[in-house]
Amino acid sequence: MTQTSPIPGTAAERPATVPASRRTAVRAASAPVLHPRALNRATLARQLLLRRSPLSARAAVTHLLGLQAQNVQPPYYALAARLEGFAPEHLSTLMADREVVRIVTLRSTLHAHTADDCLSLRLLVQPARDRELRLFRKGLADVDLDRLTALVRDLVETCPRTMQELREALAVEWPHAEPRALAVAARCRLPLVQVTPRGLWGRSGQVALTTAEHWLGRTAGPAPAPEEIVLRHLASFGPASVKDTQTWSGLTRLRGAFERLRPRLATFRDHRGVELFDLPDAPRPDPDTPAPPRFLPEYDNLLLSHADRTRVVPAGLQGRSRQGNQAYHTLLVDGFLAGVWKAVDGTLVIESFGTLTKAQRQEVTAEGERMLAVMRPGAAHDIRFGTVVPR
Repeated sequence: MTQTSPIPGTAAERPATVPASRRTAVRAASAPVLHPRALNRATLARQLLLRRSPLSARAAVTHLLGLQAQNVQPPYYALAARLEGFAPEHLSTLMADREVVRIVTLRSTLHAHTADDCLSLRLLVQPARDRELRLFRKGLADVDLDRLTALVRDLVETCPRTMQELREALAVEWPHAEPRALAVAARCRLPLVQVTPRGLWGRSGQVALTTAEHWLGRTAGPAPAPEEIVLRHLASFGPASVKDTQTWSGLTRLRGAFERLRPRLATFRDHRGVELFDLPDAPRPDPDTPAPPRFLPEYDNLLLSHADRTRVVPAGLQGRSRQGNQAYHTLLVDGFLAGVWKAVDGTLVIESFGTLTKAQRQEVTAEGERMLAVMRPGAAHDIRFGTVVPR
């Protein structure tokens, strides 16, 4: 019997197809390893926490892709830890001039964003808001969401409204709907910003809402491509895995964007073998680069923007910066979470999670004095080590 050669292009000639998941695993296994300390220094450099940056407040908010802003003060403390020459008035003026606004975006939490990012990121995360809204569908039975959207837009663009006012107005239209579900629907369907004076330094004001377009005087352009946001996340939080970017943004199915970008990115793996992506020319300092102490606010994005937080939070300290629903201001020593702090009536109280050396205590005290001088210039203050988290 004559042995014949396979016809070119037939299954007999073609090699077996390697599944995409297997190809990814092979690539990750051969990539250089970045251990937690190397990831820590790289992330601190992107976050402007290895050395203070000369960037303006506006440029820093842009670079950092927004600042956590559940409370009024955290964005100010976040910039004080990162910028040279920062004063609270710098950010407050941006908010008063509507160049920075407070809006629910990433992870369904309130952030301070530049006006440009407010409009574009809110569009990008709309799928996440749609998923969130589905969780309240029982409380929204028989509610016409298009009608609700139009009604809320008319209300808040006529005059900024509190959430209580919105709930009351919507309850008139849908008395049998669940009030909280109606409020969530308003927030998920429309880009609602908190108007000033809420958020201004040294000012008070209740939360009142209007649409971003009305407040900023312009409409939103198209949503940015996922690839654009991946690149920006790597610039400010990298190196990062696909899950890291999804954790930071609250979005899902970003693997495709990373794969399309792969030819332009550097790849690594962490100590557990997870594939990490990065911008080729982004800073990745030596792991032994000194990292000065830094006082950060509660909910700082440094601590919340990775699926694996061991690059900042040492093993055994997960959850130590909060108790129940109470989140505490955090202290970094040598680049890692090392304690919590509070400032009350001119006294800065610092609670460390472990023993600090004499040199570390001196460095922490000096950084605390600097932070207080920036945030409360000219005010008398005291610094002591004590208890912050109730026992």
